[in-house]
Amino acid sequence: MEKVNGEVTEKTPNNGGDKDSNSVNLKKELGLHNAVAMIVGVIVGSGIFVSPKGVLLEAGSVGISLIVWGACGFVSLIGAMCYAELGTCILKSGADYAYIMESFGHLPAFLYLWVALVIIIPTGNAITALTFANYILQPLFPDCDAPSIAVTLIAALCITLLTFINIANVKWAVRVQDFFTLSKIVALLMIIVTGIVKIYQGDIEDSFEAPFENSQKEPGKVALAFYSGLFSYSGWNYLNFVTEELKDPYKNLPRAIWISIPLVTIIYVLANIAYFAVMTPQEMLASNAVAVVFASRTYGVMAWIMPLFVAFSTFGGVNGAIFTSARLFFVGARQGHLPGFLATINIHRYTPMPSLMFGCVMTLIMLSSSDIYALINYTSFVASGFIGVSIAGMLYLRYSRPTMERPIKVNIVLPVFFMIICLFLVIMPLTSSPMECFIGIIMVITGIPVYLTGVVWKNKPKWFRSLLEQCTVLTQKACLSLQEEVKEE
Repeated sequence: MEKVNGEVTEKTPNNGGDKDSNSVNLKKELGLHNAVAMIVGVIVGSGIFVSPKGVLLEAGSVGISLIVWGACGFVSLIGAMCYAELGTCILKSGADYAYIMESFGHLPAFLYLWVALVIIIPTGNAITALTFANYILQPLFPDCDAPSIAVTLIAALCITLLTFINIANVKWAVRVQDFFTLSKIVALLMIIVTGIVKIYQGDIEDSFEAPFENSQKEPGKVALAFYSGLFSYSGWNYLNFVTEELKDPYKNLPRAIWISIPLVTIIYVLANIAYFAVMTPQEMLASNAVAVVFASRTYGVMAWIMPLFVAFSTFGGVNGAIFTSARLFFVGARQGHLPGFLATINIHRYTPMPSLMFGCVMTLIMLSSSDIYALINYTSFVASGFIGVSIAGMLYLRYSRPTMERPIKVNIVLPVFFMIICLFLVIMPLTSSPMECFIGIIMVITGIPVYLTGVVWKNKPKWFRSLLEQCTVLTQKACLSLQEEVKEE
């Protein structure tokens, strides 16, 4: 067993990407097509199957909903181009964590790490798992919502099963991801093609007769509609976590962005047009599983195939999020912002058991709320704030370090525009959804005493240091015990 805390030893995989003479560095094996596939694969998850209702609920009309979906794609494209500059001028792992650290220092970076551990990652996983549970149960409760306790229990089972798979064997997790990624593509193509056929035949609902009727004019509500839409685009900055593995990143990073995000935007807008061609806005608002209602209206006796595909897609989405989020834990531990036991890994199986288990527990806590749309607003408020901080850091570095090498340098208008969007998304919901925003702010603030106690306070009592050491030893023993059990099986 090795701890990724401080220097990385030669027996430990360099998951963070910081190169040194004793580390096992990642190879540049990702070409342009791999980069495009990665961005599309990460973005397209549960969002397009759950967020259409959330966008319509806040936007109020079909027309504004479609505009929001297109605008979210445009905003994501602008943000991704800004992150392309950040990712190639700050050659450190950790994406936002590294950028905030470089620009504003340790405390703001730690606060991002803190909320990522306790809010952003577990809440995102909880949303996807709840979506999986809703689609699994929808065929059993066609005329009403599934019992909330059943939804929560199945979501919890999904989280714990996938956590075990990721702990036990990396290859198992990768195979799960490969298999379930295909299902999301098949499901979306089925929806889009079906919608096109319905429109061509003229057999469509009256959703487009008065597309802007009941449009929401309150800015706070429009911001919440953007939250649901942007949740479906989350992952546009994921390639920044693996820039060092990308061949010719200065060319392929912006090319991958310009190909993948417009492609996803077109798919999402077409999918929503297909939804509205088959369903009325009232039917969409009445269902927690939009694609199931869509299938029941179009596929007849084969309607069961859609919830199956969507369940596969969301199951794979949870697995991918669990699999990839451990990278941030390693970076934080190497910087000294996390206890060493959270970065303990099995050097034979390369599975970060403590960080995976911690993420599992936090996600199960988030499942105490089964309101998917409240969770989306909850996590999007915090995430939008820290993305804005990263972009503010980019503008600050333009001023404070003008001679800094920038292989990719975007027009200053782009980060300024994106910063304004982030401010809008942070400020406006404070008026229309203050409780979720207040909870998010409180969670950020709680990171300050944790930072002072865990990072700044160097002369900790002996009993405190002994407790951390015991946690490390117990974690190592648990990893070894699990390894022996898997070998016996």
